Amino acid sequence: MLFEQTIVGPIRSRRLGRSLGVNLLPLKHKICSYDCIYCECGWNKESEDEIIEYVTPKQVREMLEARLQQLKKEGEEIDSITFAGNGEPTLYPQFPEIVDIVVEMRDKYFPKAVTTLLTNATQLTRPEIFDALHKLDNPTLKLDAGNELMRNRINLPNEKACSYDELLDSLRRFGSNCIIQTLLFDGINDEGEIVTNIDPEGFAKYVEIVKEIRPKFVQFYALDRATPAKHLRKLATEELEKYAEILRKEGIETKIYG
Repeated sequence: MLFEQTIVGPIRSRRLGRSLGVNLLPLKHKICSYDCIYCECGWNKESEDEIIEYVTPKQVREMLEARLQQLKKEGEEIDSITFAGNGEPTLYPQFPEIVDIVVEMRDKYFPKAVTTLLTNATQLTRPEIFDALHKLDNPTLKLDAGNELMRNRINLPNEKACSYDELLDSLRRFGSNCIIQTLLFDGINDEGEIVTNIDPEGFAKYVEIVKEIRPKFVQFYALDRATPAKHLRKLATEELEKYAEILRKEGIETKIYG
């Protein structure tokens, strides 16, 4: 399911409260450096025939300001202005410019709200993206696997993505300025291969990586919507809590969202 608007909501988010979404990507085309088997936007190939049309920074400014003015006038509150949408937000050609616009608009209309980015972190190898993310309150970086094999099976990186080693290096360099988000699940993919990030060996490697990053905190969450791959298992809240406790014992704050 693709987002059909550039400015979305605000919606009630299980992680962010009242979240106003900013979707910089085409409204009928998913653009991502991953093709995650659990992505609510579906497979990349499902939108390949659509025309790619990006909204301009000027249009984003105008639409965002109009929506913020309306919310202010109606006495509504928002907790977060959140970059999300139809794929990977940092692939938008002028992403650093948009970050400046969003921070400016937040400061002007809802200074108590936070700015949030949900990203797969594959573009952090680009200095301009790395620097732009440091302007945001909640740069939330995806890490779904403790080894390259499982990252490839879960996230299905393409030519727009960095290597697994480059990803880990970027996350370590970002360090305590970031939030790590991880969707925990298990199952099989459409090729019949096991896909899981909760097997003992793989999760142990994941824990070691997170200890090296030392993020602000970690978010564990479970499947919440229909997935492109059909044989994935949603973890119960009790299971999420079990894995969260492993990280907490290492001194890493961990939140769960079942």
